[in-house]
Amino acid sequence: MTPTIFALVRGMRWRSRGDLAAVTQVSACTALFVMMCATVDAQVTPADHYLQARPENLSWGWIPTGKAPVLTVRSGESVRIDTISHHGSTQDEDPVTFLGRFGVQPEEILQDVRDFWASRPARPRDGRTGAHVLTGPVAVTGAEPGDMLEVQVLEVSSRVPYGFNTAGARSGALGDAYPGSRPGDPGADISAGGRTLVRTGLADGRVVALLADGVRVPLAPFMGIMAVAPAAPAVGQPGVTVAGVQSSRPPGPYGGNLDIKLLTAGAKLYLPVFQSGALFYAGDPHGVQGDGEVSGTALEHSNTGVFRFVLHKGVGLQMPRAETPTHYLSVGIDVDLDRALRKAVLETVDFLVEHKGLAPGEAYTLASLAIDFTIAEAVNETQVVTASIAKSLFIDE
Repeated sequence: MTPTIFALVRGMRWRSRGDLAAVTQVSACTALFVMMCATVDAQVTPADHYLQARPENLSWGWIPTGKAPVLTVRSGESVRIDTISHHGSTQDEDPVTFLGRFGVQPEEILQDVRDFWASRPARPRDGRTGAHVLTGPVAVTGAEPGDMLEVQVLEVSSRVPYGFNTAGARSGALGDAYPGSRPGDPGADISAGGRTLVRTGLADGRVVALLADGVRVPLAPFMGIMAVAPAAPAVGQPGVTVAGVQSSRPPGPYGGNLDIKLLTAGAKLYLPVFQSGALFYAGDPHGVQGDGEVSGTALEHSNTGVFRFVLHKGVGLQMPRAETPTHYLSVGIDVDLDRALRKAVLETVDFLVEHKGLAPGEAYTLASLAIDFTIAEAVNETQVVTASIAKSLFIDE
């Protein structure tokens, strides 16, 4: 589907269904944009449940392991999950003042953002070193450690007609904190870098990010974070400075901040289960991102998504895997980019042996001949390498 902002359309449909009574606040400007976008391959996916981005449903900067589920579903059921970006909702200034300095009108600011911002003083931050705001957890009945959770991404679309990107001379892959940084390395020649508001709109029948004169970036929204609650986080693991508190910044075996741009509508993500109920979270919503996310941020964009959860009992998955309609995806994660690549190769060989019946040597040869290994993201403490295995390589596909 073409990614668009369909909050107004969703609101009318939810009222008619009865089980989705609450409707996202939509400004007059956004409503006009919605009406414009409604002419472009409009599609609204129904769901069995609806989870709002209300303060009680949100966590800030960490992936809790013991938070009580805010929603419980059965395997095979779907949930529409609203998310908010941390850009505009976590700063010290109130959202109207902060976003207004970038030209955002008060009526364009989601009520979810305003209400979460107001809840900040009551939220502890010790060890919660991530910036992200996560919606959840959603529990899946019967999920236990040793199982696998299949997350089918049915839809992801934007809630507002703007997003943010931060690009500074020392941000992201050019920052001093980047693992590949060395003393004396130059930064980018960016004299006025920092957080930039990027508007979205229609161009040539597509919904795009209006980045600069003559530059139009088609939106491809996805959730940067899709995670299950991790196993007991121990100090020394990436993103753990306080025992039991897993920062939302680094991804890991639980998924998390994978930032894999291919996980748009139509994709499936497979996650190992570590806690009873699995406890699924979504957040860090993006409007579009390039592989690497090199400035440190994508188009940070409040999104809504529809996800179907399918539980697979006794499937001993060690690391996240995924697939799109055209490719299987294997993932390698490590604080060292070279190690992340090595792990992605091993995951790929294991997948080809287990699921395609290849001998290990054949799998390794195929990986070298026909499989692309790309850097999904390299700026969140751990590095993520993704292997894209074309389904067209196999005659039974």
